Amino acid sequence: QGELVASGGGLVQPGGSLRLSCRASGFTFSNYPMNWFRQAPGKERELVAYVDRTDDITYYSDAVKGRFAISRNNAESTVYLQMNSLQPEDTAVYYCNRGWTVPTMSWGQGTQVTVSS
Repeated sequence: QGELVASGGGLVQPGGSLRLSCRASGFTFSNYPMNWFRQAPGKERELVAYVDRTDDITYYSDAVKGRFAISRNNAESTVYLQMNSLQPEDTAVYYCNRGWTVPTMSWGQGTQVTVSS
């Protein structure tokens, strides 16, 4: 089935930046698109971004477009999410998964991002 381990979250002030990483194992990473979701307190989990197998095609939700950038390193089985100009509404647990707009694996533990002054 595989495993997804996200890291890189933390506490950051509004306007700051973070870079999330998600290391995948147990499947052929380069064969699949990868995505990032987030879940804020009291809200449903939502799609943030996805990237195709070769890092050529990306998608971003309207909420993060122009501020976040998804990328991947197939040699290291890792997908990244560079987050700039963070705002309090970006506070959430961030999860990576395999696929386009829907998850196709069990969720990992996620990484907490808190944006606060």
